[in-house]
Amino acid sequence: MATPYQDRKLPAPVIYPENQPFWDAAGRGELLIPHCAACGPYWYPRPYCPHCGSDQTELKRSAGRGVVYSLSITRRAGPIAYAIAYVTLDEGVTVMTNLADCDLDSVRIGDRVEVVFKPTDGGPPVPMFRPVS
Repeated sequence: MATPYQDRKLPAPVIYPENQPFWDAAGRGELLIPHCAACGPYWYPRPYCPHCGSDQTELKRSAGRGVVYSLSITRRAGPIAYAIAYVTLDEGVTVMTNLADCDLDSVRIGDRVEVVFKPTDGGPPVPMFRPVS
């Protein structure tokens, strides 16, 4: 059985002026998704739409629920196993993330997940996802 993710120490994310509002929200336990006025939601947070280049974007609160699209369990990168996953949020965007608070060997593609924020070393918490029970 794989070790739960919460045993890993997480480095603080790099914060730039462009992504500061995203990390401020994470500090409050909110997941924000960028939306383009013309194209709709996209990932990852940045001030310009990656599809059309528009600067008519805003961050909107996400419900923080989705489905595991793909995952890979890493067992040899260090002493603690962890899972990297793509999660497709109910809002339609797919995010690269980690899975947390679960038996990594029991998670499957198609499982429903919800956001959880994990502390970092000296920075804001990072969003990860755990299976919905």
